Amino acid sequence: MRNQLEELRKQKDIRQEELAAVLEVSRQTIGSLENGRYNPSILLAFKIAPYFEMSIEDLFIYEEETK
Repeated sequence: MRNQLEELRKQKDIRQEELAAVLEVSRQTIGSLENGRYNPSILLAFKIAPYFEMSIEDLFIYEEETK
């Protein structure tokens, strides 16, 4: 799954620490999300999407893995 989190955060001109505080997660969680090392829980996705005024589906893009 890929996401636009880093681009959107930079457009709002906020640091990872600031976004983490708003979402009540660690800065490391934000970094991991942005780098694709971590997929958010559904609860976290429901916090992130409204913050950026987007739907979860538009923010987090599911891509099927090829085998």
